Amino acid sequence: MDSTKRTDETAINITESKSVKGKATPNQHGGSKRGVAIFDFVLRVCALVAALVATITMGTTDQTLPFFTQFFQFQASYDDLPTFTFFVIANAIASGYLVLSLPFSIVCIVRPHAAGARLLLLIFDIVLVAFTTAAAASAAAIVYLAHNGNSNTNWLAICQQFDDFCQRVSGAVVASLIAAVVFVFLVLLSAVALRRH
Repeated sequence: MDSTKRTDETAINITESKSVKGKATPNQHGGSKRGVAIFDFVLRVCALVAALVATITMGTTDQTLPFFTQFFQFQASYDDLPTFTFFVIANAIASGYLVLSLPFSIVCIVRPHAAGARLLLLIFDIVLVAFTTAAAASAAAIVYLAHNGNSNTNWLAICQQFDDFCQRVSGAVVASLIAAVVFVFLVLLSAVALRRH
């Protein structure tokens, strides 16, 4: 018998993949898309809160002055002005859309490379930017007239008498403008996410 033992060695060569400088690996790219999708979800919740606050605040705004005559009662309500009615409807639609968009945003978190859901959200977000901005801007014009009046057209400022009414509608307009700004950020975020796709 041979006293020397022969062993066979198998060499395993592991080569490291070298990533190109300045480019992300697929795992890093998916992680950043997931981070963008999570931020999108948080922004949608913030916009939902702002739109709901605007809708509820404006929709419940009503003030009656404590003095009245035999024939007149001095009252201010949001539905006295079509602009405020449009404001309530527009923000209610925005709130409903935001609730319905949350599942699509969750899909974008679970599947960060799904471009279809992201594109759908982008299209509807653009429509809602215009819708909420139009509602907030038109209501802001009426609130400005309520606070300052217009001497050229003999419109009197009513906020000295209806101070509670004016404070509530002003707060609703601010909340709606916040929702519109968040929608702008959502559009930009979706555009960036689609650009990286």
